[in-house]
Parts: sequence; structure tokens; C-alpha cells
Amino acid sequence: MTDMDRKVAVGLVQMQCGTDSQLNVDKAISLTRAAVAQGARVVCLPELFCSRYFCQREDPACFELAEPVPGPTSDAFARLAAELDVTVVVSVFERRAPGLYHNTIALIDGARGLTGVYRKMHIPDDPRYYEKYYFTPGDLGFKAFATARCNIGTLVCWDQWYPEAARMTALLGAEILVYPTAIGWHPEEKLSHGECQRDAWVTMQRAHAIANGCFVVAVNRYGFEPAPGAADGGGIEFWGSSFVAGPDGAILCQAPSDAETVLVAQLDLGAITTQRHGWPFLRDRRIDAYGGITSRFLDRS
Repeated sequence: MTDMDRKVAVGLVQMQCGTDSQLNVDKAISLTRAAVAQGARVVCLPELFCSRYFCQREDPACFELAEPVPGPTSDAFARLAAELDVTVVVSVFERRAPGLYHNTIALIDGARGLTGVYRKMHIPDDPRYYEKYYFTPGDLGFKAFATARCNIGTLVCWDQWYPEAARMTALLGAEILVYPTAIGWHPEEKLSHGECQRDAWVTMQRAHAIANGCFVVAVNRYGFEPAPGAADGGGIEFWGSSFVAGPDGAILCQAPSDAETVLVAQLDLGAITTQRHGWPFLRDRRIDAYGGITSRFLDRS
């Protein structure tokens, strides 16, 4: 089979997350089964779906949510993947050692089980996104995993704003960049900034697809999650809107902003070759001239 003949159906699970971790895992398994029933052979889950987004506050009690990899959640999906012969992208709050935690992707590939781990490289620290309190930046570098059906590059949420991360992962051979995500509005900012923020998020992912000539899968949670202890209704309204962009940047499918949704998109991997022939960005890169990219800032003085 040539690249021009390869196709893969990818499922996106956009889900609302509650306070009971086991119920969240059970729901994620059920929705994964629903995606497979619709034909998906690769299924992508949102960021940190086992719990509500606990990073809205700094609370040492939240470390109790963490687990090892392999561990209970990755094991549950390994059994499911083997049963259904599918690949699953699973987001886990990883407990690596006492005091050492990561925001981690477990790549599970059918009967092969856990075949790869990626640890989120870019860690935000912003109001209601206090991830630096919980997560150590990834130390495994960028990753692209050869699965039974395609090459998958795994990145996570805040990683999605960095063109360097997308480029490095594509250069490792990723045909599909997958971004498990937990992103939304501060309700008090939604009216003034909401649409602009979401448009920027979509635009950035489409740009990664175009610049690298590959597919991009962004899968988000949805629903309002209050900030614990907030008396003013503060929290995050996760905006859903999970989508798939093709190598030309076209949005192939997109979920609504206000509903739990399972999407399945049939991806023609041959479109990558066609797109890169027409827009040969990888051919024309001036790799001899990019040394400054490893500097924090270029001083022109």
C-alpha cells in the first residue's frame, strides 16, 4: 500500500468531566466505544479527563489525583484497546515519584498496549491555569509514535501555541498532530474576549496543519467547572469546539461548544504527500539560518 492509498478514521471524544474520577473513566470508555462503533480506529480523549480541571487552584490535596504510568487508567484503556483493536490517546496526571509529577500522554496501540509516553513540554502559569504548581516540564522531548495505522505526534494543550513544538513533532514523522486540551473562557471575560480567544485557538491549530502539511486533531472538554472556593461564580467555561484540520488547514469537522460529542473523521493520509508537493515548505526551509531560534531573544545591539 502506498501513502496515497492510506486512510484512517479518527475519533474525538469531547466530554464533560465531573468530580468522581471512576465515573469519568467509565464515561470515557463508553464514549470511546461509541467512537469505535462509528468506525474510528484511532480515538483521542481530552486533557486530564479523569477529573475536573484541578489546576484552577494550588491545593496539595489534588496530588492525590495522580497515578503512575502504567497505572489504573492506562491499564483500563490498554484492555479496551486490545479488545477493540484500536489506538487510544490517553491523558494522565502522572505520579512519577513523590514530589515529581507530569501532565502525560499514554499512547496505547491495540494489542501492543502502552507503546509510548509523552510528557507535556510547555507548562502554563496563569489565573485558573496554575499548572506549574503541579507539573514538571516534560523531559522526553517531542514524540511521534508509529502505530498500526499511522504516525501520531502527541502534544498537550499549552503546547499548541508553539510552532516549534508542532514543527519538531512533524519532523519526527508525525502524520497527525493530536492535542488533548482543556481550554475555555473565564465567564467574566467571555462577552468581551470570548470569540476572539476561541478564534485564535482555532487559527493557531490550522496554521500548524498548513505549515507542516499534516493533520491536526484538537480535542477539548466542555462545560462549566467552578473554581473551588470561589464565591463569585468564578471558574472556567470550557468551550468544546473540538475539531480536525486537514493538511491545507481546512476544518474537516467540528463539535459544538455546548454538548458532549463524539466525532469521527475519515482522514486520507495521501493528502499529506499531495499538499507537501504543492506547498513544499519542508523542502524550502533554510535550516542553515535558524540558529537563533534556540535563543530566548535576539539582541540586535
